[in-house]
Amino acid sequence: MIPYGRQDITQADVDAVVAVLQSDFLTQGPAVPRFERIVADHVGAQHAVAMNSATSALHLACLALGLGAGDLFWTTPVTFVASANCALYCGATVDFVDIDPATYNLSVPALADKLAQAEAAGRLPKIVVPVHLCGQSCDMAAIGALARRYGFKVIEDASHAIGGRYRGTYIGDCSHSDITIFSFHPVKIVTTAEGGMALTNDPALAARMALLRSHGITRDPAQMEGGSEGDWYYQQVELGYNYRMTDLQAALGASQMTRLDPYVARRHAIAERYDALLADLPVTTPARAADAYSAFHLYVIRVLESDTAPSRQTVFARLRTAGVGVNVHYIPVHTQPFYRALGFSVGDYPEAERYYAEAISLPMYPTLTEQQQDTVIAALQRALTP
Repeated sequence: MIPYGRQDITQADVDAVVAVLQSDFLTQGPAVPRFERIVADHVGAQHAVAMNSATSALHLACLALGLGAGDLFWTTPVTFVASANCALYCGATVDFVDIDPATYNLSVPALADKLAQAEAAGRLPKIVVPVHLCGQSCDMAAIGALARRYGFKVIEDASHAIGGRYRGTYIGDCSHSDITIFSFHPVKIVTTAEGGMALTNDPALAARMALLRSHGITRDPAQMEGGSEGDWYYQQVELGYNYRMTDLQAALGASQMTRLDPYVARRHAIAERYDALLADLPVTTPARAADAYSAFHLYVIRVLESDTAPSRQTVFARLRTAGVGVNVHYIPVHTQPFYRALGFSVGDYPEAERYYAEAISLPMYPTLTEQQQDTVIAALQRALTP
């Protein structure tokens, strides 16, 4: 089976992890801050806070920005459920904004319309989370301008997008947002096995997320009540969580970061070859925003619906049978049973639902060979045959 995505682990990665195994620290040692500095410096952010998953990072980003009961939180319906669930963890109310039909990212016109209506109703969101689907940046300048106008905070869910760029700078520099989140899951651009990171240019937000990721415990006398009693002393000053990343994970991530830009360049080469090979087939290939350079975490095609063509479900099943491990990203969050129980319905976000009915993610990872890519295309040609 050719998978839709997979990690690339080199001997250098193995050596980096083994070095930690042979050191004095497996967790809470020097590897995590080193990894944080590597990522922050690479993308141009001031601060980075590594965690055990991007979901944890999203949760703490919401808490750091003060999200709580009675607050409103908006995101896109075409994303993994964590992009919305993080707000529910804080007791907030979730709503969605439909997608752009070309890029599949959150639609800026739809967001602007919804904000105008929300302002009139006195129901503006506290936080909006644009998701850089497949690795391509949302129109962050426009979203940032709306944030300044309407007074909401912005968290970029860039789980797909480390190594991508927007208007000439790396995604993650937080030029148009308060916090950016990366994921290091094995199928992402670079991996720490499991892990995530929050980037910000605000030292207070970084300090609060760092506190919350480790039980709300501090050893800093400046944050204590009554001062320290000795070198052993700590205080829990908030209710926090065990969201820490280990040194083992951080060492793997730091090693992987040395190959980030070549990985993304290779993904572009694969995407361009897909574009050429798919040009005469009845599918829609990914659009490229003029001001963005995608990280190409995913290569999503849309199978064009017609009375004579096979359905997306049929094409998907035929590809899997042929040994091509395609996937679908994502089932719109508002159609999940849990969210339908909250009051959402099929039909609420038509563009998201149209996208879902047609989308298939083809294999995309740096070590995908041309021979494997040719196998994918040949299987897809057969799968599309009526």
